[in-house]
Amino acid sequence: MSVFLAFLFGALAMLALLVLRARTLTFPAQKPGDYAGKGPAFDIRRHLNGPILCEGVIYGPTGRVASRFVADIEARWDGNTGTMAEEFRYDSGATQSRCWNFTLGNDGCIRAEAPDVVGSGEGWQKGSGVHLRYRIRLPEESGGHVLDAIDWMYLLENGTIMNRSQFRKFGIPVAELVATLRPKEAS
Repeated sequence: MSVFLAFLFGALAMLALLVLRARTLTFPAQKPGDYAGKGPAFDIRRHLNGPILCEGVIYGPTGRVASRFVADIEARWDGNTGTMAEEFRYDSGATQSRCWNFTLGNDGCIRAEAPDVVGSGEGWQKGSGVHLRYRIRLPEESGGHVLDAIDWMYLLENGTIMNRSQFRKFGIPVAELVATLRPKEAS
């Protein structure tokens, strides 16, 4: 029985270390305050406004590129409320549309809603970073699963926004998105 208890104790200790690592040393452990006072200052009303070009890749659970996409985005603000319409084109030929509704609090808190978001998303803008957490329902052709999403956007000195998002199911990472967003050049 003592060998079993030693094994069980070792397994529990390893699990505790993995949970501690996930909460303190990985992507989800970032906090909005990590970017407070760091510039350039990211104001979503200014930097996510007008026509925007988005280009990115989605990595699957093995770390390999699962999909590439380009999106045309049109964002508009009226005071502290805004909308952002996204039109995605994937390398498979599939298309997808999403329209976000945002409310920005005077303290930098963000509330976000979209038809495929379960409930509402919550986040913050501080310094050069914007953080958003939400639950998203995948399209039926992708299984219809509901995933927990963590978005981080970072404003670069040249005005480009780097977006990194992780998607989890039961706490396990199943996909990651990396994209750039920048104002669309007039044609």
